[in-house]
Amino acid sequence: MPELLAIVDTLPPLPWWAWVGFFSFITAMLAIDLGVFQRDAHEVKLKEALGWCAIWVTLALSFNALIWFWRGAQPAQEFLASYIVELCLSVDNVFVFILVFAYFKVAPKYQHRVLFWGIVGAVVMRAAFILVGVSVINRFDWVLYIFGAFLVYTGIKMALPSKDEVDVDPNHNVAVRLFRRFFPVTDKSHGGDFFIKSKETGKLMATPLFIVLIVIETTDLVFALDSIPAVLAITRDGFIALTSNIFAILGLRSLYFAINGIMKLFRYLKIGLALILTFIGVKMLIEAWIHLSITVSLTVIASVLTASVLASVLIPEEKKEK
Repeated sequence: MPELLAIVDTLPPLPWWAWVGFFSFITAMLAIDLGVFQRDAHEVKLKEALGWCAIWVTLALSFNALIWFWRGAQPAQEFLASYIVELCLSVDNVFVFILVFAYFKVAPKYQHRVLFWGIVGAVVMRAAFILVGVSVINRFDWVLYIFGAFLVYTGIKMALPSKDEVDVDPNHNVAVRLFRRFFPVTDKSHGGDFFIKSKETGKLMATPLFIVLIVIETTDLVFALDSIPAVLAITRDGFIALTSNIFAILGLRSLYFAINGIMKLFRYLKIGLALILTFIGVKMLIEAWIHLSITVSLTVIASVLTASVLASVLIPEEKKEK
């Protein structure tokens, strides 16, 4: 409890209703999404996915406008920059989701259910990480240099060509192996159920779909190690960092269904993300001597993203000789 109170003390002096209102709104939207629009399991088509992408982006930008009128231009610009960075970094999550669902042969109509609960878990984990991260940075400024160096390293590593494929084998996942040690898992899938009762023993058993959920959650945990330092490099405002991160995460499911199958069209986007991470890391490292305004950061982020997307569309892909 003292540690939790210490974290709360480092947050900006916002009224309690701001936090309660935000999380109440997010909870209501998730309930509507799952309970009304996704009541029946079905395959999410491109039109529906694009519609939800538009809804989440509109809600995020509306919230951004609210912050502008409520708290001013600086926090609003920090929110926008953090949101854009998080949304772009989510592309890597989408690529892994595609691999995971393909590996486990998850039917398209059940993928939304897995992603929904995966997003709920991601919101909880990232909220904890961000609040702790803000507290640590506010207490120990030197942590900024560690985060900055890590982001530069991550950016350079992302830009370099790699032949390593993402490992989604559940037998290599520590969380999955630990879960299987203490909880029985069925061999066959049972529709969209995460748990069933065994007809032979009457005991509760997890299904392979729940194993998929564990893989999704642990994957997001790994990606959070990159994305959260990137946001904390843009803002130390706990409310801005948390809300921008959550809005980006909430749009992740729709983003997956919208761009699944067209990832190769944006082949230079990864290079753009690498440059952005490196820029944010360098900004963090030189902050004590050279201050770059949030306007400069926004301009760099937007320019790099635009250039990487245009390059992907305009530059023809070289055909490999057979």
